[in-house]
Amino acid sequence: TDSPELVRLVVEKAAPTGVTVLPVGAVTKGLGGAELTDFAALKQAGAPALSDDGVPIQDEKLLRQAMEAAKAVGLPLLDHCEDKDLVQNYAVNAGPVAEKLGLPGRPAIAEGERDGRLAEETGAHIHICHISTARSVDIVRQAKARGVTVTCETCPQYFTLTEQEVLRQGSMARVNPPLRTQEDVAGIIQGLVDGTIDAIVTDHAPHSAEEKARPLAEAPSGMVGLETSLALTLTALYHTGKLSLPHVVAKMSCAPALILGQKRKGNLAVGSDADLVLFDPDEEWIVDPEEFASKGRNTPFGGWQAKGRVKYTIASGKVIYQDS
Repeated sequence: TDSPELVRLVVEKAAPTGVTVLPVGAVTKGLGGAELTDFAALKQAGAPALSDDGVPIQDEKLLRQAMEAAKAVGLPLLDHCEDKDLVQNYAVNAGPVAEKLGLPGRPAIAEGERDGRLAEETGAHIHICHISTARSVDIVRQAKARGVTVTCETCPQYFTLTEQEVLRQGSMARVNPPLRTQEDVAGIIQGLVDGTIDAIVTDHAPHSAEEKARPLAEAPSGMVGLETSLALTLTALYHTGKLSLPHVVAKMSCAPALILGQKRKGNLAVGSDADLVLFDPDEEWIVDPEEFASKGRNTPFGGWQAKGRVKYTIASGKVIYQDS
């Protein structure tokens, strides 16, 4: 959404549903990485943040200008923090799995420190999306210790799966950034435990069965996550004693709301929006993509036994989902 007209259109289309949709404004026109959009106009139209989504901004001078402009209007910049020259459109992590498949890999070093350095220089709020490596967690940890305004998120696949899943499930396990090593999984979990990683999100990316049936190198990256994120987080982190229940809830509600400046959301208080999820943290169930309410079925978690299930979703005070 690179124009205020588009932002307003999304907000208006979503309004009758009662579900809050927050359209993020593009940093560059057409995600082309060449010309900045009008940040002030996007904010006025309702954009809570700025991002070029999965398209890294390669031009360092332009990225610096973007950070300065984002700071001036008080918006966070959500960044897919990879070096496009290093990752190309490669399907898997650089390492043994890539070598076994005979494919070029995306090196962990591609999740670089450039963006943190620029945030430190400009004073902008940079938010690193879907962090996937132990090295990146350490970079953010050190930046926070220096007082840099940096936040970050990860997704359930990065603390539950490794690159070995690609050998088992092929394109279904292709995501961007890619699944990494067991050491990276441990680093992500440690970052969640010590507070370096602020939020747990889905990076929900639906693709058709036909698209995901393509060869690994040609299939699109991404998996659906809306209907499994809470259960997988509870299973992998809460029921293993790594995170308390309040910490899980905070990383999936309060923290994302604060990052996006949404004071009426992500908390239980008089005057806050009645957007609530009621869940049973102990209910066990088998993940069956065919039972998903959404159209997306592309998940590598099919057949997983999860512990923790959403029972009700309430938006603007109205029940919009009830577990049958």
